[in-house]
Amino acid sequence: MFAIRHIRLLRFLFLAVLLVLYLSSCSSHKNVSSSTATTNSKTALKNKYALLLNIEPKEIKNESLFVFIDDWYAVPYKYAGLDKNGIDCSGFISVLYDKVYNKKIPRSTKELHETCIGVSRSELKEGDLVFFKIDQEKPSHVGLYLMNNKFVHASTKKGIMISDLEEVYFKKYFYTGGRINLKVQS
Repeated sequence: MFAIRHIRLLRFLFLAVLLVLYLSSCSSHKNVSSSTATTNSKTALKNKYALLLNIEPKEIKNESLFVFIDDWYAVPYKYAGLDKNGIDCSGFISVLYDKVYNKKIPRSTKELHETCIGVSRSELKEGDLVFFKIDQEKPSHVGLYLMNNKFVHASTKKGIMISDLEEVYFKKYFYTGGRINLKVQS
């Protein structure tokens, strides 16, 4: 009985010493400057999204857009939702425009479509909206165009994600592109 208690005590002391050594070794590596850490995280973010967009990292100019997307990526879809517990497509676009572009835009897909100037697919630029008619007479889904045929949106099945306009599904339902008309905004 004494031997078992003695072994447990030794095991506990050994683990405590390892924990102290681990914690002290971690603190010695915290001398990395915050600007280096920030630069590394920006580079990592650009690399991550360049891969998803099939572009070179240097082509990503609007870092705040991709920081926002990264922060919201995979947030679930929730009809009429407006926060990270769940958000719908038009809600996501209105929050994105508010936070990234500092512009208040309408909340519904219908109002967004009415606020936009039509843009053909070949003329789409980052920040333009892409509208889809999915089994309806009017646009029922909206996303934000990024580049290289990619757009970010709130998918009903996968939440916030990046998709490609060339995917069969989106090609089938694509309706039009739109550029926010600031003169129409309230």
